[in-house]
Amino acid sequence: MTLGAASAQEQVVNLYSARHYSTDEALYNDFTKATGIRINRVDADDAGILARLKAEGSASPADVILLVDAARLHKGEVDGLFKPIQSKVLNDAIPAHLRSQPAADGGISWYGLSTRARVIVYNKTKVQKDDVDTYEELGDPKNKGKLCIRSGSHPYNLSLFGAVTEHLGDAKAEEWLKGVVSNLARAPKGGDTDQIKAVAAGECDVAVTNSYYLARLLRSTKPEDTAVISKVGVVFPNQQSWGTHMNIAGGAVARHAKNQENAVKFLEYLASASAQNYFANGNNEWPAAKGVAVDNPALKSMTGGAPFKSETIPISAVGANTVKVQQMLDRVGFK
Repeated sequence: MTLGAASAQEQVVNLYSARHYSTDEALYNDFTKATGIRINRVDADDAGILARLKAEGSASPADVILLVDAARLHKGEVDGLFKPIQSKVLNDAIPAHLRSQPAADGGISWYGLSTRARVIVYNKTKVQKDDVDTYEELGDPKNKGKLCIRSGSHPYNLSLFGAVTEHLGDAKAEEWLKGVVSNLARAPKGGDTDQIKAVAAGECDVAVTNSYYLARLLRSTKPEDTAVISKVGVVFPNQQSWGTHMNIAGGAVARHAKNQENAVKFLEYLASASAQNYFANGNNEWPAAKGVAVDNPALKSMTGGAPFKSETIPISAVGANTVKVQQMLDRVGFK
């Protein structure tokens, strides 16, 4: 009886996380120290977590879900896997364009917690920066045969293409995607780091990558990584128009959370200044919360220490374009 009572009183939050960074351990430990709430964590990728939530249904022990892409967060929302919540702390901290659209009762299904830029890297000896300083130019004939990129259907690209569709409209976006396919130097393969290395190796002259992959190479002390960095330049696209596309890592309360109050406390903690520093620096990202600055030398070196213009369209609209974009990719033959 005594053991049963003690167990019942223990405060826990069950976390399904697609984040796998060592600095997050310190973040979780700090939350437990501050609140007494213990974190039970299950690690998987975004797709695995969403599949598991569907399979478990109302029997799922999950309280909090952390995913690393806007398209996947939107899918979880559409599939009814998240519980909309009302939190003044989160609404005050996270800009409206970095969270889901409100539900009928005003609840929010998910919040962005860190941001990453989808940037363009180029061979500094073969390409002029001015020829690749917009996303539109990735589909321009002047860059024919120069482009490396991972699979068009990868969530990071689906989110970028969803953003471009939001800016250009459906017809122009599909024409642009045709141009991107025409400009490929090779069939899409590998991850973002592979694209950067391909530019350095001369397999292509231009590539697209999430900013944190480049930041990892910038922070590396390995000679081979230093050699790669010496050969490539980076541009934050569309500074004269809508701004650089920013994807998010974000969090939600699970639909069948048994510890909902603790789950909300955990998400609110992740929006705090101290947690945002852990959260962002662990993967070389920028904070999502307003007014939080991160001192990351790799991120600073990418922009020369200067601020850059990021897009401000609702990230929820980007996620909502995913199905439409996939159909476009099928039509233009972008695997």
